[in-house]
Amino acid sequence: MADPTPAPNTPAALRRVIAPLALAQFICSFAGSNMNVMINDISEDLDTTVQGVQVAITIFLLVMAALMIPGGKLTDRYGRKRCLLTGLVVYGVGALLSAAAPGLGVLILGNSILEGVGTALLIPPVYILTTLLFTEMTSRARAFGTIMALGGIGAAAGPLIGGLITSALSWRAAFVFQALVIVVIIVLSRRIEDPLPPDPTRPFDTVGTVLSAVGLVLVVTGILAADDNGWLMLALLALGALFLFAFFRWVRARERAGKEPLLSTSLFRIRSSNLGLVTQNTQWLLLMGVSFTVASYLQVVRGYDAIQTGVIFTAATLGILVSSLAAERLAKRHAQRTLILTGFVTTIAGIVVLIVVVGGSPSPWAFAPGLLLIGLGLGVMLTPSVNIVQSSFAEDQQGEISGLSRSVSNLGSSLGTAVAGTILVAGLTSHAYAAAMITLAAVGLIGLTAAVLLPHHPPHTPAPTGRQASPSPTGDE
Repeated sequence: MADPTPAPNTPAALRRVIAPLALAQFICSFAGSNMNVMINDISEDLDTTVQGVQVAITIFLLVMAALMIPGGKLTDRYGRKRCLLTGLVVYGVGALLSAAAPGLGVLILGNSILEGVGTALLIPPVYILTTLLFTEMTSRARAFGTIMALGGIGAAAGPLIGGLITSALSWRAAFVFQALVIVVIIVLSRRIEDPLPPDPTRPFDTVGTVLSAVGLVLVVTGILAADDNGWLMLALLALGALFLFAFFRWVRARERAGKEPLLSTSLFRIRSSNLGLVTQNTQWLLLMGVSFTVASYLQVVRGYDAIQTGVIFTAATLGILVSSLAAERLAKRHAQRTLILTGFVTTIAGIVVLIVVVGGSPSPWAFAPGLLLIGLGLGVMLTPSVNIVQSSFAEDQQGEISGLSRSVSNLGSSLGTAVAGTILVAGLTSHAYAAAMITLAAVGLIGLTAAVLLPHHPPHTPAPTGRQASPSPTGDE
């Protein structure tokens, strides 16, 4: 009897592959934003504070950022599918532990640590597999468009879905929902075929992992400490910078010795990729920063409940959904640089609208125009930014660049929450809300500047440079 399973790399097989990969990005993005509408419920149930919940959210994002680069390197050694499945299992255990948490400490262990580690293991394979399996520019744009659409929707719709679940059942049920989605992804992931074999002999840079992780943790912790102690903030930032400097010195020393480092300096020699990483970091900083700021303001200042807050975020979700799902069509008609520029201009305009309109109206619908513009802007540029970075490198560097790319994006997410949270916690008033939004608009200008500097014609994907070399995907930009 004939095997009904489509052959690898056929259109039918690739369509089956994209579902678990996109769902994986969805649930990780959802986890990063859905707690924003549960701030009051969690703090009351666990007898903690708004700042305590903010710390849990930030630690989750920080763990992802700190471990994403090592997670990308492990895919070369143990295989992309194995790392994906391992990450899903760790994440699922963390979600169930969070659902049963009796206090903030257990919530941080389950949500911030285990879910963060699980995400760092499962997200790099999502982007590596997409780049390796979808070798034609249009199909890759469509695949990344679907993944980024689900990721953006997860982040933007997290407040609505989390609000509905929290209001109908409890905040604990939202973590059970995450565990159920993880089970679905694991079942669907059976269809995935790893295009490259694992290499158990591939070395792993443990010292580099520790140095980079500690450096990133100290930097973001320093930002979190800004509202408590300015001197502590400066000390943590300086110490974090010292660890990151030591990390890059360690990398250079290993390269001179002919050994493989955690992160090759060759990843930073392509101008379009470097600028693409800046735009990625800024995009996720804006998305998570706006989400946290608006959700906190609505609940703490205006007294809205979880479901009311989630409904208001529907405008951003709609914007991201519409623009992300149009990624394939937009990629055919416009240069990726143009899309990123348009996205930043639209997003900054949305932030300005939020500041002006919300300040002059007590109506909750005053948030809709600004959030819609922000959603449209972010959805337009999420996919081309990822495609520019991933397509700048050959197969043998996909593990490294995927880890770096996701680390940069998640560092942006953690910084967005940390920066906005630090400003808000200093004084949750309309003035603090405006200050946080103005700060985010200024950050958006940095991303816009990086987009302006992007080359008009980014380079094609280079040929493989080392081990695991095989025909390179065509990364037309």
